[in-house]
Amino acid sequence: MKNRAPEASIIAAPRAPRRITPPSRERWSPSAGQMARRRVMVGALKWLVPGAGVALLLTIAIWPELEGAEERARVSFRRVAQTAPEAIRIVSPRYQGVDEQNRPYTVTASVATQGQNQDIVDLTAPRADLVMTDGWVLLESREGRLNKARNHLDLRGEVTLWHDGGNLLVTEEAAIELKEGAASGDKPVAAQGPFGTLVSEGFRLYDKGAVVVFTGRSRALLEGTQ
Repeated sequence: MKNRAPEASIIAAPRAPRRITPPSRERWSPSAGQMARRRVMVGALKWLVPGAGVALLLTIAIWPELEGAEERARVSFRRVAQTAPEAIRIVSPRYQGVDEQNRPYTVTASVATQGQNQDIVDLTAPRADLVMTDGWVLLESREGRLNKARNHLDLRGEVTLWHDGGNLLVTEEAAIELKEGAASGDKPVAAQGPFGTLVSEGFRLYDKGAVVVFTGRSRALLEGTQ
């Protein structure tokens, strides 16, 4: 029996150790632009941080007042919503038309106020000029109301009627039918003219003053009589 030769053992050669690069001893220094940006950022933070704190404190302090103001605004809005809508005011208005005989008439005032109903206009210091075939009639008062749809004018307060024939009539209230050229009133009336003077409890005027009828108890003092 042959003896086996001993097996040769294989031993790996050791690896060479890695070379570790020593750290650099040089320091990194930022550029001039980077330094400038850093200074700007730091300066801004110095103002923003305290400012944000102050704003937060102010908000906490006035928050109850803001809530109260909002509630008051709601209450005020509700009150306004419950009131009547605002009226339209016109300074120096002028309304014109023609009567049944195609004769013109004009209504003016210092101020006109129109509410929701566009046909009704309240007048301050109204004046109505009614042109006749051979003359004119002028009516004035402190207040009035014009119904444009009906061509009707109500006068109140020191109503004065002038007729170009020289007649003057004064009362407290009068209703004027502009289309018909008629007027009427049931308040005490005082009239004067070439005929003399007259007082009565009311009047009816037709054809723009061509005919005037005094109603109720009347008393007249005619010119040329005692």
